[in-house]
Amino acid sequence: MNRSNPSQSGRSKGLLNAGTDFLQLNPADAPPGGLSDWLTENLRAAISDGRLPIGSRLPATRLLAAELRLSRGVVTEAYQRLTEDGHVAGRGRAGTVVVAVPVVAAMGVAAGEVTPPTVVPEPGLDVFDSLRAAPARIDLTPGVPDLAAFPRAAWLRAERAVLSDLESSEFGYGDPSGTPALRRAVANWLARNRGIAADPDDLIVVAGVSQAIGLVAQVLKDRGIHEIAVEDPGSLGSRQHLQNWGMRTPPIPVDDGGLRVELLRESRARAVMATPAHHFPTGVVLEGERRRELIQWAAEGGLIIEDDYDAEHRYDRPPVPALRAMLADQVIYAGSVSKLLAPSLRIGWMLPPPQYKDALIGMKRLADLGNAALPQLTLAHLMESGELERQLRFLRRRHRTRRDAMVDAISNYLPTATVHGAAAGLHLTITFDDTLNDVDLAARALQKGIKTHPLSWHCQLPHAPGLVLGYAARTPTEITEAIRTIAEVMGS
Repeated sequence: MNRSNPSQSGRSKGLLNAGTDFLQLNPADAPPGGLSDWLTENLRAAISDGRLPIGSRLPATRLLAAELRLSRGVVTEAYQRLTEDGHVAGRGRAGTVVVAVPVVAAMGVAAGEVTPPTVVPEPGLDVFDSLRAAPARIDLTPGVPDLAAFPRAAWLRAERAVLSDLESSEFGYGDPSGTPALRRAVANWLARNRGIAADPDDLIVVAGVSQAIGLVAQVLKDRGIHEIAVEDPGSLGSRQHLQNWGMRTPPIPVDDGGLRVELLRESRARAVMATPAHHFPTGVVLEGERRRELIQWAAEGGLIIEDDYDAEHRYDRPPVPALRAMLADQVIYAGSVSKLLAPSLRIGWMLPPPQYKDALIGMKRLADLGNAALPQLTLAHLMESGELERQLRFLRRRHRTRRDAMVDAISNYLPTATVHGAAAGLHLTITFDDTLNDVDLAARALQKGIKTHPLSWHCQLPHAPGLVLGYAARTPTEITEAIRTIAEVMGS
């Protein structure tokens, strides 16, 4: 009877089987003098195609070297290269563990074949889904809140309280504009936090600001409006939603004072989408004179779609009143709890002028018959109990610490970068001189396990290159490591 190799006894459960069966590796396939390159690329391909999934452990360098009949230095060199690329990491006694997959698809890559370089895709409709699916050691994607801070216990208490009092009839189909309880709670929230006096009956509950944009686009298109001007730089996602419903999106430049209203006038656009309280992605606040100019433009017949982006998340400046509070009849106001609680709730709201209300409710009815009632009622309970305001105060302290860590890291590792929008929000933007390709920089950072947005994704007009960096969901240590890695990529 064959006995097991003593060197294999006592292996911890879960260690990948080493030896000649490991990935069917055959050193005879390696080119002369290229053993380390050969082993590195085979391991990289195995990580990419799922044969070595995230969380799996590589064999110890001594063991793999012995069973492949290679020098230990060859194996150590291959592991070191994968570590530098951010695909594996040493975990002490737990060994070397796979932590990130190369973004390039490895299907069809034969053993020994070098995988092509990672390329950040051009911003098509699936660009955010593709980027979201790409593994990374540290994700600095903008617009992502601190999901670990979701108030689970408070949410469960509120949900239990709602269910204990809920009438059986309330489990049926409801008002497509939202439950009365949430519309009352949102009206109170807007009055306390945004200075907006709103009648609950005028509010429409939607599945986030993205749905609000789509509903508005459909209603305006039915009324003969086929273009909505947008800020530039401005959110690629919002632009995609408008274009999906057949809207043209002429770009209006944004500078340090915010939207260039004189250029909006020149565009002859009848509607504009804006983020006046905290511009995405630069963080600029629409200055006083520009606000007056924009309100005057709207009073003369223009329509403002106000995305109150990140308005509650401010650290170093006083609150900025919403445009809706100043000109109710020409502003469609939209907000959500995606950045305050979690995007997965898909709960937002829209406050339209009276002349658009019925048409928007009709579009909402046809879209989905209304948001799910139970999450609405739970959120209403959180709002009315004061729990949501406590959560906001907690997040401001937490985010300020992370923002400061990012600003300090940029100062230390990227001293030539210009920082924009640090006073509020969940992200900041850095720009560089015009010689840098920010899409290439983001691609190379992603190869090293750092995920972010190139600024050029959010531009239709020429603009200085840069990166949009989210900090809310990362620890100060992770943020510092990410910025250091980006600096190393730029210097390579």
